[in-house]
Amino acid sequence: MKKQLLIASAALAFVLAACGTPDNGSGFEQEKINVYTRDTSSGTRDGFMKGIGFGEASSDDSVLVSGFITNNNAAIMTAMTTDIAGIGYVSLSSVNNTIKPLKFEGVDATEANVLNNTYGLKRPFVWMRRVDGDFASDVERDLTLAFIGFMESNDGADVINDAGATAVNGTGNWADLVSNYPVCALDNSSVTLNFGGSDSITKIAEALSAAFSPRCGNVVTVNNHTGSSDGYKRSQGDEKDGINAMHIGYSSRPFTDAEKVGPENTRGQLAWDAIVAIVHKSNPVDNVTGDQLTRIYKGELATWGDVIND
Repeated sequence: MKKQLLIASAALAFVLAACGTPDNGSGFEQEKINVYTRDTSSGTRDGFMKGIGFGEASSDDSVLVSGFITNNNAAIMTAMTTDIAGIGYVSLSSVNNTIKPLKFEGVDATEANVLNNTYGLKRPFVWMRRVDGDFASDVERDLTLAFIGFMESNDGADVINDAGATAVNGTGNWADLVSNYPVCALDNSSVTLNFGGSDSITKIAEALSAAFSPRCGNVVTVNNHTGSSDGYKRSQGDEKDGINAMHIGYSSRPFTDAEKVGPENTRGQLAWDAIVAIVHKSNPVDNVTGDQLTRIYKGELATWGDVIND
């Protein structure tokens, strides 16, 4: 009889589970949210915090939840593959199938939704070059201008779009434009162009560099991305003549008024990008609002149960 009762109890438990009885044994709703962020120099952080309505957190760590974890773009991606209770944010161009991207206000982060303005959490990708007269040689200046011409061409737009952002330019086919840049007919294999700035733009910058080099005399290209603030500092700012000097610096936030010291033609926008809140693939949450993200990053929503039942 005891054996029969045990079998019956097990069968009843199986039926209840199959009918959708909540599995409180998993404990996921009790998991404390591990909050990941970029540092205060990051353009991604600036765009994310302002986009969710928590602008004061763009440059002030003191308003964030206690115990937050600061990592770069790649490290946040890696963390979300192992931290089942984590949440972070990255550029759309970084998103892959190792993590789970969340909808924002019910809208998927896609290039199409960035273009039609239905996805609200987006920011510009911008560039800044050295000013005329501040290049080591005329050849380096001419190659820098040629690179910008390529970046803004239809061919450059294809590279940018393929790398996960949404290009804003398309001035014509490079085959028709290259004659405007005679330097590209030379052997430039002994010349190096240095790029850097926002690490969110690394994938796009490397793809543009790789596509440009064989189209302009095999110029050597080096990408060293350390953060949006360095996009200005190392091209026109106080580090422009240091060991990390760059010909072109990228930023994933608009340049500040203090950074717009050079002529207007030394800077521009190459693309729009979505910023995406990401979690572990096993996380059952699919969508977050700006208000929820603000409260998560403030610490007001402390567990995943707080989010699920909000």
